[in-house]
Amino acid sequence: MSPKSGGLGRGLASLIPTGTATMAAPTEIPLDRIRANPYQPRKSIGDAALQELASSIAEHGVLQPILVTETIDGYELIAGERRLRAARLAGLERIPAVVRQLAGREQLEVALVENIQRADLNPLEEAEAYRQLVDAFGMSQDDVARRVGRARSTVANTLRLLDLAPSVQAAVRDGSVTEGHARAIASLEGPAQQEALLSAVVHRGLSVRQTEELARRLKTAALEQQAGNPTESAAPAPDPASDPETERIETELRVALGTKVSLTRARTGGRIVIEYYDDADLARLYEKIVGGVE
Repeated sequence: MSPKSGGLGRGLASLIPTGTATMAAPTEIPLDRIRANPYQPRKSIGDAALQELASSIAEHGVLQPILVTETIDGYELIAGERRLRAARLAGLERIPAVVRQLAGREQLEVALVENIQRADLNPLEEAEAYRQLVDAFGMSQDDVARRVGRARSTVANTLRLLDLAPSVQAAVRDGSVTEGHARAIASLEGPAQQEALLSAVVHRGLSVRQTEELARRLKTAALEQQAGNPTESAAPAPDPASDPETERIETELRVALGTKVSLTRARTGGRIVIEYYDDADLARLYEKIVGGVE
């Protein structure tokens, strides 16, 4: 008896059985009879990578068949989007394909698992596919995890990326930040803090661990500010919700300094309070603020 494969292998095997009784042999299908998969999770394919694959196909042909389902007027793609596009780009008229009848949910599952195995999806595309399985097909997160061979916690964390501010989602899509960065940013409440932390990650080149630490500091500062400081019984600070500009400046200062910062405006001028947690934190802030001053 052969050993069991890894998690994704089990997920794919459950969707595409490999026995000869359930899987037909590949056949050549005209490209003009194949239409796109409406459940395709992958939204973008790099032009350079696609051209490279097309050149390989023009030289050696399509080495691995695509997977399609038969329809009334032709075929619908299930898996193999890159190969199909590259074959058309290479000028082929026919492509090897395995024909299998699958329902809509199964089409999405197969396309999703294949792309995950090939690491072809960016984290947002993967999250959107999971969301479609949950919303359109009524699957629980446990169901999704089992079908695609992921841990439930992985599915849950990936789905959280869909709650990120739009600018952060765009950065994930274009590769400006990694999924690890995005998960750290997602721990912050509200788009203002998320966007400020994103700016710090991109412009300061923060690692995932540094981003997690800065996010932790920002959450601590926000909680302390919400609780209020009983030692400051003077005139109350203005409500940040009624002063978006003050909130924006405070958020950017917190991100830049990595600690709690309070900005209080007066009729003329105002004050900025920068807090530190211990002597080491004070030394860090000192170096950050005056370290480059000559």
